[in-house]
Amino acid sequence: MEFYTRKRKPLTIPIMPLIDIFAILLIYFIVAFKPKKPRPILTIDLPTVRDVPTETITEERSELSVAADGRITLDQTEVPEGLLVAWLGVFQEKNPGVQLELRADEGVSLKQLFGIWDALTEVGIKIKDVPARIRLPVDSLEE
Repeated sequence: MEFYTRKRKPLTIPIMPLIDIFAILLIYFIVAFKPKKPRPILTIDLPTVRDVPTETITEERSELSVAADGRITLDQTEVPEGLLVAWLGVFQEKNPGVQLELRADEGVSLKQLFGIWDALTEVGIKIKDVPARIRLPVDSLEE
């Protein structure tokens, strides 16, 4: 006696519909993600001291200068390396109420600036009370 046995279909993956879906997705991504034009870069010209003529001086400030090679001067006197905190402390004792102005060369590194700001904070001078000016090379000022 023979029993009925079902014939199993071999498992197949329908390739043609997958190719159609892939083609549609490919077209969608090509159209949707086309490269956009780069935005124009906005250039900002910051005012410099020579751009704003003035004849009145609002307040006298002592100058704390930093050269590109790392030399620090306080009112034209060179500060020995590593003694900035001590010099600022003595400066505050001898000149109470005198404000400071930080002048830095263009080549000064951020590490040097942060070191000076740390020294100012350690002495008790608020960083926001010390305006910083970047000294440009002489060649760029003549243009």
